[in-house]
Amino acid sequence: MPAIAALSSSPLSLDAHVAAVADPTHGAIATFVGLVRDHDPSVDGEVTHLEYSAHPDAAAVLERVVAEVEARHDAVLALTHRVGLLGVGEAAIVAAAASAHRAEAFAACRDAVERVKAELPVWKKEILADGSHTWVGIT
Repeated sequence: MPAIAALSSSPLSLDAHVAAVADPTHGAIATFVGLVRDHDPSVDGEVTHLEYSAHPDAAAVLERVVAEVEARHDAVLALTHRVGLLGVGEAAIVAAAASAHRAEAFAACRDAVERVKAELPVWKKEILADGSHTWVGIT
């Protein structure tokens, strides 16, 4: 059972995610923080904000993905993806994976983040300095 598998409109805390998976039986905790950056190589202009919106089934998809990754890697995960308007430098996703050994913790953390990126029905709108916007991953 995931320690955390959530969508949130509030700022994310790496410390809270690490604390959620910390346990005396775990010898390793691997983490990932995905931040909003001020550019996108495929877009002309400066990115000032990202706006994430989620499908109504997104929370259930996130819980399923995290549970599957935990089972595959014998790990415990805490993973939250932001929704709403985020500024440059804010965390869009935070993940912490704990396991008995570092290899499993690293593998679980990476697997979880990659699967969320590929499977979570969350859409990203990039807002540019000139007031224009572009949707990422939507054609």
